Amino acid sequence: MTTSPLRRSVLASAATIAALTAGALAIPGAAYAQEHSTPQPPYPKGPAYPLHPERPASPVKSAYPMHPEKPAHPVTPAFPEKPVRPAHPEKPVYPVKPVRPEYPERPVKPVYPERPVRPVKPVYPEKPVYPEKPVYPVKPVRPEYPERPVKPVYPERPVRPVKPVYPEKPVQPAHPVKPVYPEKPVRPVYPVKPVYPEKPVRPVYPEKPVYPVKPVRPEYPQRPVKPVYPEKPVKPAYPVKPVKPVYPEKPVYPVKPVRPEYPQRPVKPVYPEKPVYPVKPAYPVKPVKPVYPEKPVYPVKPVRPEYPQRPVKPVYPEKPVHPVKPEYPVKPARPAYPEHPVKPGYPVHPVRPAFPEHPVKPTYPEHPVRPAFPEHPVKPTYPEHPVRPAFPEHPAKPTYPEHPSKPAEPHHAHKGSDHEPDSHED
Repeated sequence: MTTSPLRRSVLASAATIAALTAGALAIPGAAYAQEHSTPQPPYPKGPAYPLHPERPASPVKSAYPMHPEKPAHPVTPAFPEKPVRPAHPEKPVYPVKPVRPEYPERPVKPVYPERPVRPVKPVYPEKPVYPEKPVYPVKPVRPEYPERPVKPVYPERPVRPVKPVYPEKPVQPAHPVKPVYPEKPVRPVYPVKPVYPEKPVRPVYPEKPVYPVKPVRPEYPQRPVKPVYPEKPVKPAYPVKPVKPVYPEKPVYPVKPVRPEYPQRPVKPVYPEKPVYPVKPAYPVKPVKPVYPEKPVYPVKPVRPEYPQRPVKPVYPEKPVHPVKPEYPVKPARPAYPEHPVKPGYPVHPVRPAFPEHPVKPTYPEHPVRPAFPEHPVKPTYPEHPVRPAFPEHPAKPTYPEHPSKPAEPHHAHKGSDHEPDSHED
């Protein structure tokens, strides 16, 4: 059975329409009886009377039977305790290792003869003066490149007018000497500003508070008399500029050729009009943003102390002038090495003594017989698992009422028109 309210309303309205149609067909002539006094309004308006009759109330939903309770799970049986595992046998005591014999003494190293004394390095004489660099011969003259081809004769250019000679600019007169102005007068000391009383607390608006009478402001002292400055020197008049010469007329250039016109572009096709979009709904008004609390007044930062003055850089003494590097002495000719002395006859190497025989390896006692592990205990007999009870049979499914048969849709007189159908809303 359906649970949708729309489905239930459609079924109820369909049943009502089927009953009315059957009653109308039972009376002869009543099926085609129609009142023509109130005709349908013309297109595109909707019908003057409702197309669908009133819908009856939705039927009451049938109550389903309750499910039976499920059986409880059986209790798990307690398993028997595991047997105690036997302890491992004790490790046997091995015999003490024998003392390792000492190695035999090594033979004495023979005495080698002394090495010959190396001759003393002689003192080199002064370095000779290098001869002057020879004068190289003059480089030969570079051969000329082959002659280039003759440049073709271009048409003559129009004669450019001769630039006129401008007259010499007059010498700019020297600026007059700036006069020495007298010293500026000393600025007078202004009187001390009086201490004003504290402002009263502002009363409730709109009453204006009564302010105290302001103190009489002292008069400013008389300013000193402005000194008389010397008269400024008269600026000399600029000399008369020479008359600008008349330039010759500009030559007439040939007329430029007319630029061909671009081909005409094709006519833009007429596109269909865009459909009218529905009006965008108005969004809800956003809530007013709450006022943030006022920022607290932070304390005034302390004045940063000034850095101490750096010490004056001391005056270092001037660096001494390095002496001129002396010329290296001329190296003497390297003497020939003396002949190597005759290699002496080394003594014959002594015969290396034979190593002593290794001591006889002691006889170790036999390893003790490892005892056998005890036999594992017999595994106990566990009780048999209990028989799992069978699940109860599922309850019989209740018999639901059959769905009512859906009546055939009636043929309305407005079929095929573009009117807006009624919405099925409960």
